[in-house]
Amino acid sequence: MATTTWKRRHIISLVDFTAAEYETVLQTAASFREVLSRGTKKVPALQGQVVTNMFFEASTRTRSSFELAAKRLSADILNFAPGISSLSKGETILDTAKTYLAMGTTIMVIRHEDAGVPTMIAQEMDRLESGVCILNAGDGQHQHPSQALLDIYTITSVLDPEKPRLELLAGKKVAIVGDILHSRVARSNIYSLTAAGAEVHLAGPPTLLPRLFEKFLENEHPGKLFVHWHLEPALENADFVMTLRLQKERMTENLIPSLREYHRLYGITRDRIKLCRPEVKVLHPGPTNRGVEITSDLMDDPKLSLIPQQVTSGVAVRMALLYLIGSSHSQN
Repeated sequence: MATTTWKRRHIISLVDFTAAEYETVLQTAASFREVLSRGTKKVPALQGQVVTNMFFEASTRTRSSFELAAKRLSADILNFAPGISSLSKGETILDTAKTYLAMGTTIMVIRHEDAGVPTMIAQEMDRLESGVCILNAGDGQHQHPSQALLDIYTITSVLDPEKPRLELLAGKKVAIVGDILHSRVARSNIYSLTAAGAEVHLAGPPTLLPRLFEKFLENEHPGKLFVHWHLEPALENADFVMTLRLQKERMTENLIPSLREYHRLYGITRDRIKLCRPEVKVLHPGPTNRGVEITSDLMDDPKLSLIPQQVTSGVAVRMALLYLIGSSHSQN
């Protein structure tokens, strides 16, 4: 495991993550990757602790990944399902969280369609001096820290399988393409990738990539973030391409003419990928609309696609995050 002392109780956002914290996550995830390659994949790191997955919003990859990560760490697990919970009877979110606190929960993993809910619960847990740790599994259009961390882990593992580390991203060009406006994944990746010294090029239609992103981070990492309303400049000589799902469930108006037109202008295809560097790799956080954001032949090409590795990396990275904040809990 990484030897750096971890002091962060909650992981809500990557806005104030330090280089040392990124390195600690990468090193710890690499250690757990080795654990997951063994015949016995379970360690007693969180034995006796209770991890509650509070997913107020639908999820397959993130929820399953956190659940498996907690099991691999020997934690006890509670799963919250809003459709069959007391929320339908008028119970508030904070009362629900306090119910799980009373059951002995030590870590809450929270996903919600509204931004700020994990922060609100973390503040309440701190006010109660509960010692409970909060991990944001995605809130509205705000942040998705574990996804961005598994993305940089996946990328750095490709660049150096033996020792993934932040410095490997310095000077790399990463294109993020698609529905930037509604994407918490894009926001978290902008922070992590620019903090690592990568050049991040955003591309999408003006309706899904508003001008506000031109000023995003300009005071923190100037010269590292670029906005394109045409796809070609973003892809040119890119080392990595991350394409994002069109989040139709968050669109309150018609922001694109049609899926076919979107694919024609912004879909990642084998012809378009020729603009990138020869060794380019493609990522997607999932779920994927095949034939819209990316063609199936690219998704399924093991020489180009890192999508399966992202899913696999997710377990090791989320083990690392649960372990790090769980260890901070046991020290209190």
